[in-house]
Amino acid sequence: MKENKGYTLMRDPRLNKGTAFTLEERKQYGLEGLLPEQIESIEIQMLRINEQLNQFDLPINKYIYLANLLETNETLFFNLISNDPAKFLPLVYTPTVGEACEKLGHITRRVRGLFISINQKDHIKEILRNWPEEDVRFTVVTDGGRILGLGDLGVCGLGIPIGKLALYTGCAGVPPQYTLPIVLDTGTNNEDFLKDPLYPGLKHKRITGKEYDDFIEAFVVAINEVFPKICIQWEDFKGVDAIRILNKFRDKVCTYNDDIQGTAAIATAGFISISRLMNKPFKDQTFLFFGAGAAAFGIADLLVQKFQKDGLSREEALSHIWMFDINGLLVESRTDLADYQLQFAHKGTPTNNLAAAVLHVKPTAIIGVSTVGGAFDQQVIENMSLVNERPIIFPYSNPTSHSECTAEQAYVWSKGKAIFASGSPFAPVIYEGKKFTPGQGNNVFIFPAMGLALFATESKRVTDLMFITAAEAVAEQVTQKDFENGLIYPSVKDILKVSVNVAVKIAEVIFASGLAGVEKPDDLRAFVKSKMYVPLYQ
Repeated sequence: MKENKGYTLMRDPRLNKGTAFTLEERKQYGLEGLLPEQIESIEIQMLRINEQLNQFDLPINKYIYLANLLETNETLFFNLISNDPAKFLPLVYTPTVGEACEKLGHITRRVRGLFISINQKDHIKEILRNWPEEDVRFTVVTDGGRILGLGDLGVCGLGIPIGKLALYTGCAGVPPQYTLPIVLDTGTNNEDFLKDPLYPGLKHKRITGKEYDDFIEAFVVAINEVFPKICIQWEDFKGVDAIRILNKFRDKVCTYNDDIQGTAAIATAGFISISRLMNKPFKDQTFLFFGAGAAAFGIADLLVQKFQKDGLSREEALSHIWMFDINGLLVESRTDLADYQLQFAHKGTPTNNLAAAVLHVKPTAIIGVSTVGGAFDQQVIENMSLVNERPIIFPYSNPTSHSECTAEQAYVWSKGKAIFASGSPFAPVIYEGKKFTPGQGNNVFIFPAMGLALFATESKRVTDLMFITAAEAVAEQVTQKDFENGLIYPSVKDILKVSVNVAVKIAEVIFASGLAGVEKPDDLRAFVKSKMYVPLYQ
């Protein structure tokens, strides 16, 4: 068989058009007889895809079907996603991707990404060069150590990088040929996987300590040598590993952690929107975090910077942020706090009761990043309603089963007063005849736009100022009509428009900071849009 002709061409997902190949193309590329006579538009192909999807009842089966489509016809897949993001985002990413990761060893067919094990530490560059693209700009990489709220899923966590990078393209137009999903295999502590004959990764306990850190460093060095314009997005590492890795490399290479910085930005965007809704200055908000891991500290650090940007001193900013971990409220009298926790420990009465902590702190907002489902019980919500006219309830843990409360619980227990947003989607709620539309603090408003800005500008680094700017840009796009409908984030159906607007704002910061690898264009918006991938047949 000749390369990129006939049978081979139809199995190249990037070049395959299926029944959309023209008569001339069929003759030129040896496709006659391999396709039925009818030539179909991409719109007709999408009708068939949607009809076939409707045959599946379970989201996981729709996920498998769409994953196969991505590996069969890339253009059709991304056309589908970008035309109806509200419908397809829950299928290609959260919440369905969690179940897909748990079952990856059983449902996988042809996996779109690279597996790099710790046993291959000394020849990572050679493995990277096995990837068919020579100019990769983005990798989302995980070690599977903490997938959503599901724990250690080992190499089955590769479903997360695949899904994230699909959204880079489907929600912001980052060309797919520049993206590479990677899972780093250091073993797994998941006993079920270690016993499962279909688990595809290393079947031993996780490697930790210096050996693990040396592997991570070898990977960072290798990927920057093979792909000099790469941006590394770290995803779903255990909290202590996530923080350590980010802090080690953030000032050396182009890198960020979406769990830490992306989550922080989308949460901050929600709080900025709420401040507008309530006609209340942002600096008057007080936050109580339930959970004190990487996500909590990522959000808290960005909030501190936002407070400072709005005129508060660092000390004043810190006084507006409280945390509650497995041992209770972080107060100065506790002797079990790590060094990085001390800045958020305040004078106060120790308590391991969250509802009591609410009455003590009197926060305007509670933020759940614990993965403890149901932690925001009725008493917690009622106490938040007691100390606030409009309590802000943000259960951010994914997937839905790990959410600290449901939307219905928040609205009912607050008697309709709550301003609610969650990490995973919840359906609208009818309470006392009124419809409440839950907000979703979905990082999809942040990381695809960040990717587009970095791609267009060839930025050398990723900074916190870029994330603050992204948060402000997302909040700016929440309209008065959105507020009237109970929304504090833009509509997902408008994600492409939102992403362009956010990317342009980030790009302005990149050029102003001297981090861009290209000359600043006269028309920045037109420049950014010119870099976007459009999923249409060429």
